[in-house]
Amino acid sequence: MKFSISNIALTAFDHARELSEVSDAGIQGIEVAPSRKWHDTWHDLNANDVTLYRQEIESSGLSVVGLHSLFFDHPDLGLFKGSETTKESMLFLLHLSKVCRDLGGKTLIYGGGRRRDKMPHADAYNEAVDFFVELCSRIEDHGTCFCFEPLGPKDTDFINTALESLGIVKDISSPALRVQLDAKALYENNEATLETFQAVADELVHFHANEPGLNPLGHSGVIDHCLLGQMLRDVNYDGYVSIEQRMLNDTNPLADVKVSIAVLRENYA
Repeated sequence: MKFSISNIALTAFDHARELSEVSDAGIQGIEVAPSRKWHDTWHDLNANDVTLYRQEIESSGLSVVGLHSLFFDHPDLGLFKGSETTKESMLFLLHLSKVCRDLGGKTLIYGGGRRRDKMPHADAYNEAVDFFVELCSRIEDHGTCFCFEPLGPKDTDFINTALESLGIVKDISSPALRVQLDAKALYENNEATLETFQAVADELVHFHANEPGLNPLGHSGVIDHCLLGQMLRDVNYDGYVSIEQRMLNDTNPLADVKVSIAVLRENYA
């Protein structure tokens, strides 16, 4: 397994120096929340901006894993919001897939932007399938893939569990839609079992090591990272395990980061 960390743990918009320290601490990859680097992640984001950020990351000895927190600065976009919003969301995700590709990344983790509210589940599922069949067909030559992020029932009402995400991956059957696992969601959905890991193993391309509230790893005492690490080894997972942790210390963000890196190395190596 390889180790990465999300840039949401680092200083917003300017974290070049922190990247080098993260690399020195044994991290190989950076998972990019676009809004953590750029004030406008769409219309004012140009190819030169992307190239410069990639150079900044790679000069620190790191590689880009992919993108997450896709809709943070565009909360108006997403599924189940009407036809015009659906069209805009398609264009936005096509754009982010290109950004991911040009950064050298692979995975785009689809978390927010999928509340169906009063829409019947069957209608929501059909809409999501239609949307992703088109999206996947348009990004297959990018070499990227989207993953529905499993989330607890407080965070979404559409595709909560890992097995639900596997179901839509199988229905769409495209290399551009795969499976991601999320530590806190596994516990919130009672899926922290070897059976879950075995079920998704063939489609698993990314893993978020996190805690409730996106606190440092080990903070809650609820997430058994030792167990999760062992189950990833049991299914021969060799992709990235990515720390998903918010920045908690404005004056010294790396203090908490290094705590999580120590937990990561102890439990997932």
